[in-house]
Amino acid sequence: MQNASLKDYLHLHLIVFIWGFTAVLGALISIGAIELVWYRMGLASVAIFAYLRIKKIPLKTTPKALAVMLGAGVLIALHWLTFFGAIKMANVSITLAMMSIGAFFTSILEPLFYRRKVIGYEIIFGILVILGLYLIFNVETRYTAGILVALLSALLAAFFTLINGKLVKKHNAVKISFFEMLSGAGSITVFLALTSRFDSGFFSLQASDWWYLGILALVCTAYAFIASVTVMRNLSPYTVMLTTNLEPVYGIILAFLILGDSERMSTDFYFGAILILITVILNGIFKNRQRRKQQRLLNANESQVSV
Repeated sequence: MQNASLKDYLHLHLIVFIWGFTAVLGALISIGAIELVWYRMGLASVAIFAYLRIKKIPLKTTPKALAVMLGAGVLIALHWLTFFGAIKMANVSITLAMMSIGAFFTSILEPLFYRRKVIGYEIIFGILVILGLYLIFNVETRYTAGILVALLSALLAAFFTLINGKLVKKHNAVKISFFEMLSGAGSITVFLALTSRFDSGFFSLQASDWWYLGILALVCTAYAFIASVTVMRNLSPYTVMLTTNLEPVYGIILAFLILGDSERMSTDFYFGAILILITVILNGIFKNRQRRKQQRLLNANESQVSV
């Protein structure tokens, strides 16, 4: 950890709180998932572009990196389409409970991306996640379609997280975000144009929808992303990971307070969601210990070589 302060910790919690509020906004906005994501990514790309200009961050990049960023943007668009689609099909609580599995999907896919062996405890955690899913599926059968769509959204999130994990090592994170938002909005624009969805009604939204979309695109997307990049400079990845796992907790509480009884779930649902969340957190703790052990071994080997 670097120069972390109480302000940094509080700022991180604010960001995670904002991310949790994203799902509630998705439920409050009356338009469909496709239109919602188009507005979100389009407005966010404009806001991030303005930030890049103000900070004088160059957009120049290699053709190969640009292609990867644009491809990741399409994945993000599909992730948000399924995310908000799941909210419309089920509710906020169901969707966020499923989204918490995204971090676990990422750890399962890591061996494929980074060509390493599967670790024993990952199999055990996988069984616990399946048990948590069973509890949720078993009692919330009316939301089966929404649960499946939310799981697909979590899987898509795992894929683009791994892609961004490689991109951010060589490229500016805000620049990556701009190209991804632009690509996502562009791909949806092509789809809407081909299906003749652009008409006068497309831009005739309720006043409340414009407000909610503004908050979603500018605060929950552009600001939250840029702020998260800033705060991560002073906090360890482990701290960020553990705090980020509070997103579904914040979101489910906010959904219940704002949306009321439509978010009230069965006791087994909460047991299943808590089991999944605890598993994800334990997985992060084990991963962090493993990385520290590997770093100590690396440092010890370097010391021996230097001697």
